[in-house]
Amino acid sequence: TYIYGIGRPLAAQILAKAGVSPSTRVKDLREDEIVKLREIIEREHKVEGDLRKEVSMNIKRLIDIGCYRGLRHRRGLPVRGQRTKTNARTRKGPKGQGKARKTLKVG
Repeated sequence: TYIYGIGRPLAAQILAKAGVSPSTRVKDLREDEIVKLREIIEREHKVEGDLRKEVSMNIKRLIDIGCYRGLRHRRGLPVRGQRTKTNARTRKGPKGQGKARKTLKVG
């Protein structure tokens, strides 16, 4: 199962701390192993709602203090120095079509 805030490296670290083999399938875990994993995650790591809230609060803080990174977030542009003359379509959204030309009608 997927948990926000736990990727492969952290998952491997948690499994090692709990003494569970990384090759064990979730359906084959014993009840005591599940409890141990749950305790380690709750005690030592921020996950799901708490982590999402912290990340959004950090972004809000950057926006409120008006720093460069905050301005980039506010404008929906790349924050980490990537080029924007070309590319950056994910952050900027779909391409605008520019100004339509008016054709000159004679007669």
